[in-house]
Amino acid sequence: MSIVVIVIIVLAIVVVASGVRVVPQQHSWVVERIGRFLRTLEPGLNVIVPFVDLVRYRFDLRETPMEVPAQVCITKDNTQVSVDGIMYIQVTDAKLAAYGSSNPIMAVVQLAQTSMRAEIGKLHLDECLSSRQQLNAAVVAVLDEAGATWGIKVLRYEIKDITPPNEILRAMELQITADRERRAVVARSEGERQQQINVSEGQRQQAINVAEGQRQSEILRAEGQAQAIQLVAEATARAIATIGQSTVQPGGIEALQLQVARDFISQWGNLAKQSTTVLIPAEMGNIGSFIATALEIIRSREPAGSGPVVPVPPKNPSAR
Repeated sequence: MSIVVIVIIVLAIVVVASGVRVVPQQHSWVVERIGRFLRTLEPGLNVIVPFVDLVRYRFDLRETPMEVPAQVCITKDNTQVSVDGIMYIQVTDAKLAAYGSSNPIMAVVQLAQTSMRAEIGKLHLDECLSSRQQLNAAVVAVLDEAGATWGIKVLRYEIKDITPPNEILRAMELQITADRERRAVVARSEGERQQQINVSEGQRQQAINVAEGQRQSEILRAEGQAQAIQLVAEATARAIATIGQSTVQPGGIEALQLQVARDFISQWGNLAKQSTTVLIPAEMGNIGSFIATALEIIRSREPAGSGPVVPVPPKNPSAR
């Protein structure tokens, strides 16, 4: 075999090898023919024209995380904060990614930074610290709209850190401490207020219970006294009725005269003991006239049919 044949065979192998391209999965290659876009190679075995077709761009179609460098942003209340983040992008169109921008990755990063500065400029510092989700969504909306012309889709954007200046951090710490102390004082005062309310409610309920008990006691005492008076009155009425009935019996008047005389003498003997001033009737010596008067009253109360009432004249005419 001559050297010329060997050279031809080697050149043929090189030509064939240069015309075969194996594209990995989730990749896309852009082929140009004499400096002009021809087509994109799909994953697998692809054949191109050697020395005429050239693979100019290779893109990874998988989701790719990319850091956004920290930058200084100014809030609506003129406070400087340092913000950095991370975004997740994916190449969806290899042709647009190759020819839509000279450097689509850098374009997306720069647009993410400028969008973040614009969104933070609309919020106060406290709102920036508590509205990360809102900021992320706003940046993704802007990047997704602009990335459509670059063949890139921004899937997510996440803020990593929002760092205010050290002076602001110290002021925030003092504010948090003061707010916690204020809440502690308020909670303590609320507890004392509730305690005083509970104590006053307890005293009020105790006073009500005591008053109710006294009222019930007075009612029961009054009812007892009323019952006692009623019983005494009934007993007195029965005693008087019994005395009245006994006077119509034989010997009743004589017994009544003896009892009246006895009671009169007993009560007369107690006058000097119960008072320092003693009034003596002019006819004290004629006790019989008093007894006769009392018997006259009793006879006048006798029921009809028991006989005529015979008045007993006083023994001493001067008693009138």
